[in-house]
Amino acid sequence: MRAITITELGGPEVLRLIDAPAPHAGPGHLVVDVRAAGVNFMDTGARQNGPAGLTVPFVPGVEAAGVVREVGPEVAGFAPGDRVAWVYSYGTYAERVAVPAAVAVPVPDDVDDETAAALMMQGITAHHFTTEAYPVAHGDVALVHAAAGGLGRLITQLVKLRGGTAIGVVSRPEKAAVAHEAGADHVVVSTGGDFVDPVRALTGDEGVHVVFDGNGETTFRASMQALRRHGTLLYYGAFIGQVPTISMRELPNSIKVSYPVFRDHIPDREALLHHAGELFDFVRDGRLKVAIGGRYPLAEAEQAHRDIESRSTTGKLLLIVGE
Repeated sequence: MRAITITELGGPEVLRLIDAPAPHAGPGHLVVDVRAAGVNFMDTGARQNGPAGLTVPFVPGVEAAGVVREVGPEVAGFAPGDRVAWVYSYGTYAERVAVPAAVAVPVPDDVDDETAAALMMQGITAHHFTTEAYPVAHGDVALVHAAAGGLGRLITQLVKLRGGTAIGVVSRPEKAAVAHEAGADHVVVSTGGDFVDPVRALTGDEGVHVVFDGNGETTFRASMQALRRHGTLLYYGAFIGQVPTISMRELPNSIKVSYPVFRDHIPDREALLHHAGELFDFVRDGRLKVAIGGRYPLAEAEQAHRDIESRSTTGKLLLIVGE
């Protein structure tokens, strides 16, 4: 089979397509023919710095959807031919991968492979953000950074589904329409911290109830200033730029800061099935739209990384692996 393999850390050029040994299903695992694999900022961080717990060489990518080819010992509830999606199991930039059955989610017949792959990382993140890390309530005002991106668009839609008002921040004027299409009530164009005054003006100088900020150090302090008293900042920018450091004395207005990591989104299989199941239901009844911003053959993984790092894309980027 073919796989993208990283033999040295570095820029997008280190992503190399090679012929690799086909995996086999060991105890507790499935072998899956990959149909679509998600491209995430997390993948670019792993490419540059190495993934936790792995050394080079490795196959990048942690989310995908596909068809079960082989079921290993000690696995119940899956059979060859089943359609599944998963997240946080490395090796998805490949035609075939061995996946722990514990992280595999059955995909409904009326949800296509691309949508399923696109929902696993960003969809579960957005769902956890808006239902548990900060349960958005009717009347809440949320500030969503990168509102035209794959995750930002999903957060915006879920804020609206829960009765909130969404203010989107985008980096370029041409992205404003994309954020509005996702449901943002207001859109601010900003590439740094100059969104604070427009946001406070939109809220009668009170500030927002919650900020979803994945931009890293460049916006962290400004996001704090955009919050109202007792507001909440959800920071998730560990793979983008420098990690901000602050003193507790810097926190204004008794705000709360949360750093919800992905392992806390789905601490067990029950949580995984809950988040994924509700997202699939939202897609099936038309309440949640998943926008695919780019489709690339497996051989063009390098270009997919260049595009996501350029910040010029909107929506979810996917590697289309098989049919």
